Amino acid sequence: MGATGEPIVRQLRLDEVGLRIDYFHEASDEYLEMLGVDRALLPSRADWLASYEEEFARPIAERETYNLAWELDGRLVGFSSTDKIDFGEQAFMHLHIVEAPNRRRGLGTEFVRRSVEEYFRALELRRLFCQPNAYNVAPNRALQRAGFRYVFSAEMQPSTINFVQPITRWVIERPA
Repeated sequence: MGATGEPIVRQLRLDEVGLRIDYFHEASDEYLEMLGVDRALLPSRADWLASYEEEFARPIAERETYNLAWELDGRLVGFSSTDKIDFGEQAFMHLHIVEAPNRRRGLGTEFVRRSVEEYFRALELRRLFCQPNAYNVAPNRALQRAGFRYVFSAEMQPSTINFVQPITRWVIERPA
């Protein structure tokens, strides 16, 4: 990534889940709307942390979610997560760059590429889907540049913290 250093994608540690929780709880209403997130659907910080503690205690093959940390120059700058995991088959990915100054710099594409490799490895996936809000240009562009293929657009609720919204579904398949 040139002067900004080499991006690192690794499994998110339990002591780092606060970054993800804070990202949503501290976001402005306008930003949450762009993400398609309904603040009223966010678990409390304590409940969310408790759910992560339970998740991290399970073997990866039995988890409902799997989370990755995105590092740049020794700092966590974002994260990715999967849910709706069918271990050995497929999962649905989410992606977020935490601080606004790190967005729109092309980092997302490289982090997505590296995340795909890790999800395929750790979850033994054959395919990985992502369903960003159709009007949120940055993730849609990053997915396309990272090699995802457009599947369809529709109105749906992509996850438990989202409201029903127009989404664009993308897929990438493990090379043969």
